[in-house]
Amino acid sequence: QVQLVESGGELVQAGGSLRLSCAVSGRMFSSYAMGWFRQVSGKEREFVATIKWSSGNTYYTDSVKGRFTISRDNAKNTVYLQMNSLKPEDTAVYYCGASAVLGLPTTTARYSYWGPGTQVTVSS
Repeated sequence: QVQLVESGGELVQAGGSLRLSCAVSGRMFSSYAMGWFRQVSGKEREFVATIKWSSGNTYYTDSVKGRFTISRDNAKNTVYLQMNSLKPEDTAVYYCGASAVLGLPTTTARYSYWGPGTQVTVSS
């Protein structure tokens, strides 16, 4: 069993920055992939970024490339999402997920564990 807890979400003005954290505990394997997703009320949860815990390889959705950076700290068992140049359309609840599948998964069905989420609101 893997437990995930997100933090760092808050209200920020457009153009600002935030860093989200995802604390990982439990039975975690280095082969896992960690992902960030976001969800707006009434819409499906959408992929944002993913990182392979062992290699550090990453993949992003097009809308955040060049603005967001996913990283992990092995010693702290924490995954981060650095978000720069934030836009109002980035407003959502952000979720951290853990996946045991191969590669860099981008769909919610491939993630077995989820945190409770953290709210990010970007004002215009």
